[in-house]
Amino acid sequence: MTAGIKILRIDSRQSDAAAALRKLREGLSLRGNVVSEAGRQRTIEVFGEPLTPLAIVERICADVRSKGLSALLDYSARIDKAQITAETLRVTAEELRDAHGQAEPDFLAAIRRIRANIHEFQAAVVPEDVMIARPHGAYLRQRYVSLDRVGICVPGGAAAYPSTVLMTAVPAQAAGVKQLAIVAPPTKFGAYNDDLLATCHELGITEVYRMGGAQAVAALAYGVEGVPRVDKIVGPGNIFVALAKKTVYGDVDIDSIAGPSEVIVIADAKTRADFAAADLLAQAEHAPGASILITWDAKMLDATAVELERQTAHLERGDLARQSLEQFGALVLVADPREAAALTNELAPEHLHIATDDAESWLAHIRNAGAIFLGPYTPVAVGDYAAGPSHVLPTGGTARFASGLSARDFLRSNSVLHYSREGLAALADDVRTMADKEGLTAHRVSIDVRLHPHGEPPASSRGQS
Repeated sequence: MTAGIKILRIDSRQSDAAAALRKLREGLSLRGNVVSEAGRQRTIEVFGEPLTPLAIVERICADVRSKGLSALLDYSARIDKAQITAETLRVTAEELRDAHGQAEPDFLAAIRRIRANIHEFQAAVVPEDVMIARPHGAYLRQRYVSLDRVGICVPGGAAAYPSTVLMTAVPAQAAGVKQLAIVAPPTKFGAYNDDLLATCHELGITEVYRMGGAQAVAALAYGVEGVPRVDKIVGPGNIFVALAKKTVYGDVDIDSIAGPSEVIVIADAKTRADFAAADLLAQAEHAPGASILITWDAKMLDATAVELERQTAHLERGDLARQSLEQFGALVLVADPREAAALTNELAPEHLHIATDDAESWLAHIRNAGAIFLGPYTPVAVGDYAAGPSHVLPTGGTARFASGLSARDFLRSNSVLHYSREGLAALADDVRTMADKEGLTAHRVSIDVRLHPHGEPPASSRGQS
């Protein structure tokens, strides 16, 4: 490797690769206890004491819950340095129309094509109701009903993210959600960004609020004057947004408690090093972002290291990408493809790019990943921006048990049961048996009173207490 980027190298034949990568990932975890010196000083300035991020979030959520709009506006002033009022909190319909009217035609055309791609895919994954017939006219049904109201967090600190609006709002619309409330920080990349507002207008979203951070999450969860509470909160954000979503869960549903972006690229001798390096850098430029290459070909690993150095020098966010690679990146040499698959499953990455010659065959060996990108011409960027599946994905190893956001997440299901008298009679003995075993005699009576309303209960029920 040429001098420059000091990226971690791991040889699994000489060390425990899984342990080393878990330690690397720990630096990106949401423990809520790590604060930089600059962050510490900022916290003292705002709160008067050096609180941890978790303590900050808990205080903000409690204040917004108890004091409502006044607390929300106060935190906007103290944290975001934005003088938002009750009148300017919500973006007006005129502002949304104006942003849309001023948007570049090519941008709007791209938004329409991407929306169509997302909607087609998301509508296809919406489950259908299930009906099961039982004897004597009885039936069982599982039905799916969309949530009434959803809040969507859109970041806006370092860049504008109209893609986040698309990747969260369109799946919700495909599921049938009627009320969507967008929150974005009161910044030039957030709720004052014309591209973001134009995207909202194009999608028919009329509720956009100038608020961000933990205070926005709390306002959506509990409701404040002018902002009705929602049923679910989705969308990415910084550590304060993630911890706030964790705090309000139970009062509302959430999509996940997401950390920084991450990718694993699995490569073989035929993988192009310039492609692999570009994929690693695409996540590293999120800053922070975890970028890990796994290969059993030493020459490919060395070539990728050279490409990382070359490409970083030409990136607009090259310095940030370099920092991410040095802090959270790794080039891992394993013994063989089997070990590569085992290590990937243990790490359960948010994005997995299988860049090998036989990418499709790997699916039989991969269980844990948020989204899987197959082959040399399927970079993660197509999933981030345009393909159809949402780019809101499980991070930090949670793909072991969690899935990416989809239209299914905006539905709730009800079970529906219907029995005739004859159907109830056919099932009655089993219900009585279980009621007797658990000592819940009112359960038994609710059966018997229907089947024997004017006479003695069945012999087996006499003497039960």
